[in-house]
Amino acid sequence: MAENRSTVLVVGLGRFGTALALELESLGHEVLAMDARESVVQQWASRITHAVQGDSTDHDTLISLGVKDLAHAVVAIGEDVEASILTTSALSELGVTDVWAKATSAAHARILGLVGATHVVYPEQDSGRRLAHLVTGRVADYMEIDDDFVLIETGVPSNVHNQTLADAQLRAAYGVTVVSVKPPGGRYTYATPSTVLDGLLLVAGTKADVARFAAAAPDLG
Repeated sequence: MAENRSTVLVVGLGRFGTALALELESLGHEVLAMDARESVVQQWASRITHAVQGDSTDHDTLISLGVKDLAHAVVAIGEDVEASILTTSALSELGVTDVWAKATSAAHARILGLVGATHVVYPEQDSGRRLAHLVTGRVADYMEIDDDFVLIETGVPSNVHNQTLADAQLRAAYGVTVVSVKPPGGRYTYATPSTVLDGLLLVAGTKADVARFAAAAPDLG
C-alpha cells in the first residue's frame, strides 16, 4: 500500500458508517469495519477490505483486531448511545490518537468528548462521504459542487511548494484548478499565475483529479 494511504477503523455499519467505509475504500484506503450484527457484516464483506462481527466495547476484542496499531477510527454507531460511548472510551484508552464519533444529541456529543473523542460529528451536518475525505488528515474541508465536481481545502504538495502557480502547472499535472491560496498566518486571496504556493489551497476539479492531488498533499494533522 502507498505510504499516503491509511487503514481506518469504522465501527457501526448503518447508513452513515457504510457510506463512510465505501467512500474510504474508493479513495484507496484500507477499512477495518466492525459491527455487532453478523448479517450486516456478511452483507458488506465483499466490498470492504476487512469486515468483522464483534463487540466494539470489549478491549480484548479490539486488541485482537490490532486496533492499537491504528491512527484513525470512526465510531459510527447509531441508536445505541451506551455502546457508542463505551467504544469511544475503549479506543481512546487503547491509544488510537484520532477518534471521530457520531453524536445523536448535544448531550451525547459532550460525553463523547469527555471520554476521548477527538472529533464529534452529526450526520445531518457531516455526511459519511464528506467525512471520508477529512478523516485521514490530508483534506481540511470537502464540498461536492456537482455529481462529479468538488472543492477541497488542502495543503501544498512538497514537489511544488514555494513555486508560483504558473511554474507549478497543476492543471497540466493533476487536472485541477487552484481557486485561492491562504499563506501561513494570512488570509485567502484569489490565485493568480504569480501566486506562490504555500499554506492552504482551495482546489477545484473532478472527484478523481482532486483525489489524486490530495493524495500528494501533506498531512494537515
